[in-house]
Amino acid sequence: AATAEARKLGEARGAKAEAIVADVANLADATRVAGVAQALVGPLDAVVHNASDLGETPLGPLLDGDSARLQQVFRTNVFGPLALTRAVAGNLLLHGRGVVLGISSDAAVEHYPTWGAYAASKAAFDHLLGTLAAELGESLRVLSVDPGEMDTEMHRAAIPDADPASLAPPSAVAVQLANLLGSPYRVPNGTRLSTRELSALEAA
Repeated sequence: AATAEARKLGEARGAKAEAIVADVANLADATRVAGVAQALVGPLDAVVHNASDLGETPLGPLLDGDSARLQQVFRTNVFGPLALTRAVAGNLLLHGRGVVLGISSDAAVEHYPTWGAYAASKAAFDHLLGTLAAELGESLRVLSVDPGEMDTEMHRAAIPDADPASLAPPSAVAVQLANLLGSPYRVPNGTRLSTRELSALEAA
């Protein structure tokens, strides 16, 4: 079903799209996903780390949290994406035009009560991406984007009473991300951007 839906979406946009069912928290899936993706579409241009785990809901204080659940958050938000990056890096570097894009959050740089698990994991992955950019220089583009508050299932789980009208539609943010992937050299390698900065970049 996922593959059929992906192909339908791709055809509607004049593009080829495939779906690979995997669990980003399962580190063994990283190598499989990388291999299958390359077999389906050929040389890779980019990897976008969009999967995310909020942690226990309703959100609660760090001291009351479950340690196993915290580890799961880090597997999904940090260790899994890093494993996938390692698995595809060779292919991206081989063609000299690869982009690694991480989806961050303002929680990575702010100290919001009850958001500790998610926030710490996002901060950790931001730092990993920044370090990767510093290590690789210009041979691979590594960027991070804070998409702001969006009307998603995860946001509703975190803040059930949020006004949907005040939240950005994910489709609009996706367009901005696609534009960034299309011309990633507009910003220095290792840059962390907000959607406001993306909008300003597009308007320039």
